[in-house]
Amino acid sequence: MTRIVVTGAAGFIGSNLILGLNARGMTNIIAVDDLTQGDKFRNLANLQIADYVDAGDFYNAFAADAYGEVEAVFHEGACSDTMESNGKYMMQNNYATSVQLYQTCHKRGARLLYASSAATYGGSDTFREEPAFEQPLNVYGYSKLLFDQRMRRECGSAFEHARTGRSRQVVGFRYFNVYGPREQHKGRMASVAFHQFNQFKAEGKVKLFGNYGGYAAGAQMRDFVFIDDVVAVNLWFFDHPKISGIFNLGSGRAQPFNDVASSVVNALRQARGQAPLTLEGLISEGLLEYIAFPDALRGKYQCYTQADLGALRATGCDHDFADVQTGVAKYVQWLAQQS
Repeated sequence: MTRIVVTGAAGFIGSNLILGLNARGMTNIIAVDDLTQGDKFRNLANLQIADYVDAGDFYNAFAADAYGEVEAVFHEGACSDTMESNGKYMMQNNYATSVQLYQTCHKRGARLLYASSAATYGGSDTFREEPAFEQPLNVYGYSKLLFDQRMRRECGSAFEHARTGRSRQVVGFRYFNVYGPREQHKGRMASVAFHQFNQFKAEGKVKLFGNYGGYAAGAQMRDFVFIDDVVAVNLWFFDHPKISGIFNLGSGRAQPFNDVASSVVNALRQARGQAPLTLEGLISEGLLEYIAFPDALRGKYQCYTQADLGALRATGCDHDFADVQTGVAKYVQWLAQQS
């Protein structure tokens, strides 16, 4: 039976990947995480796994061949807090650990599908998987970029000759703004949709930043990608083991924060039997409010992101990504069921 490892297994993307694998009948899964934050167990409670291993024990044990033959490792474990300033911790946790994992996968013949990040682009206005556009603004983004650079060097031939099958698969996914179920443990790093859902439930309105960076109030745009789409693309690459490389994983569609807020509020209104409102209607009813852009974020805020999907599409992956309206409606329905 195929054995899979998922690191960051109790986290947002990791737990959803296990859910996706379970839907295929795959349960021989080693879940790796750090449950110091004990509430994360909830993300694993209804999943089928073969074993759980603490992250502090796993990497050395895997290097010592403690788990037998492993087909693939989905490496989602990382510190994803973009506000974390401890660079030594970030580089050890995100870079050095990933390098060790890659070296073990290479030695053991396991495939590696890992989480990179759109934070590698940072201050760029072009989001294409090329060094010219990689300008991280924080040590988190740099930790992800450094591992991508390492993989380009280590796997150059595999990345260049992706379809030859000469090397074991290595794929990095540059996640954009992912949202969806099982992110409740992330605190301030949870998605905009998650925070807006809870804000509306508590205060009866949603607050967005006002005009900034040449954009009108709430009109700053991001590439928001639904977690189901992230899982689907990961599994597509799992099904295509000869394809390696670094790929953007976003919807390829920039949408304003106003769209997210409108989708959250209208999904909740629909659940109450109320008619949807236009953006203007939400504002006039006091359901959407704009606040001054915080000084602390000036010069550090991306007003626009949109994944270039050219490289992804060139592999033959033609997955159809949900727009904000569709994905957020599904997510709000799930959140309401948890309340």
